Amino acid sequence: MRLLTRYRFFMTLLLAVLFMPAAVSGAPASLKVSLDSAYVLMGKATPMHVELVTDDASQGSLVIPADSMAGKVEILKALPADTSSLGSGRREIRQEILLQSFDSGTYLLNPLRYIDGRDTVMSNRLVLKVMPAIVDSMTTIHDYADVADVDRHLVDYLPDFLVDYGLWILAVVVAALICWFVARRMMRKDKGEVKPRTKPVPPYEQAVRALNELNAQHLCEQGHEREFYTRLTDILRVYLHGRFGINAMEMTSTQIRHSLQSNEQTRLSRANMDRVLETADFVKFAKVRPLPDDNTRAFASAMQFVEDTKPAPEPEKTEGDAAGPEPEK
Repeated sequence: MRLLTRYRFFMTLLLAVLFMPAAVSGAPASLKVSLDSAYVLMGKATPMHVELVTDDASQGSLVIPADSMAGKVEILKALPADTSSLGSGRREIRQEILLQSFDSGTYLLNPLRYIDGRDTVMSNRLVLKVMPAIVDSMTTIHDYADVADVDRHLVDYLPDFLVDYGLWILAVVVAALICWFVARRMMRKDKGEVKPRTKPVPPYEQAVRALNELNAQHLCEQGHEREFYTRLTDILRVYLHGRFGINAMEMTSTQIRHSLQSNEQTRLSRANMDRVLETADFVKFAKVRPLPDDNTRAFASAMQFVEDTKPAPEPEKTEGDAAGPEPEK
């Protein structure tokens, strides 16, 4: 009988030891708040300590008011929480909330809540007494202080913008003076040295030179026919403007033909210009690939047009012309 009693005792003890962690793990959560002091000076901040003990597997949340713990006790700031393990599937969460009030009086703080599913745990309620700040009474109002004499310097008499930007203004003035001095020296130097005037190149010589340079680049042999004809027609347009005053750069091919037809000096050589303009229009706008013979004939026509319309040479003066007409006998 005694042996059976001892056996039951040891079995009960063993089951209690085995199921003790599960019992602790299933314990309800506890929430407690505390203050360092129940008194705080008006305007000062005081921490409220929050201690929450719950299971590790708990997914609940601690509900902290957004602005105040009581009517006139404001929440200044909620500091980050610190979590520590208690073992046996339990954890402890500690957090501090800074409280502040600007109205003296005794306040009963609202409780905090921890919500875990359908279960809600309320914290204890604290009483905080806010003490008024000590200020001087109306009898201690001091009179205005006398005007004090201070040492003044030259900077004190200058405007504020000169004090703040004086160095920048000085730098700008110095730079302006240097630029003015250099420009004046250059103007005097230019007036003292008379540069020789360059003789303008006649339109005929300018056109012949440009055509020879274009022909020397062999653009058609390199497959750049479009560039060749564009530059070829531009040379002729510039020549027409300089030689006859025809604003060919702003005209179409048809307008250029009409202008050449109405000018007596270009009417005879108009066929050469028509041949160049027609081939150039096919290449630039119809994207036709001309044959090598076409390129050669277009260049020769352009050169022939310039040669046919060049100005006649001035007659040379003879000795008789220089001496003047003989007197009549």
